[in-house]
Amino acid sequence: MDIRPIKTEQDYHTAISKIEELWGAKKDTLKGDELDLMVTLVESYEMKHYPIAPPDPIDAIKFRMEQMGMTNLDMVQYLGSQSRVSEILNKKRKLTLRMVKSLYKGLKIPAEVLLT
Repeated sequence: MDIRPIKTEQDYHTAISKIEELWGAKKDTLKGDELDLMVTLVESYEMKHYPIAPPDPIDAIKFRMEQMGMTNLDMVQYLGSQSRVSEILNKKRKLTLRMVKSLYKGLKIPAEVLLT
């Protein structure tokens, strides 16, 4: 097992190939341990070189609404009046802390997404 840090794009592609080769290795075996290490190295490299930005809070709300089959009227209980819902969803007004708490508790949208 010759495992080294991933420093270049070539190292990254080599590591991906190695993961594909080891895929399906049994846990707690030499190959399984090597697979775990390679995956950890690749994840670290990807987080540094290909970061994923957090979702826009309003897009997250709209996505959850779609998942749950909700309408703007359903959002009144979380955001206030119908006009307030419209202002929020059209990005004309920012979320308040009270709204963030309500969305977190009621719709299980992570607060860290709503606070960005």
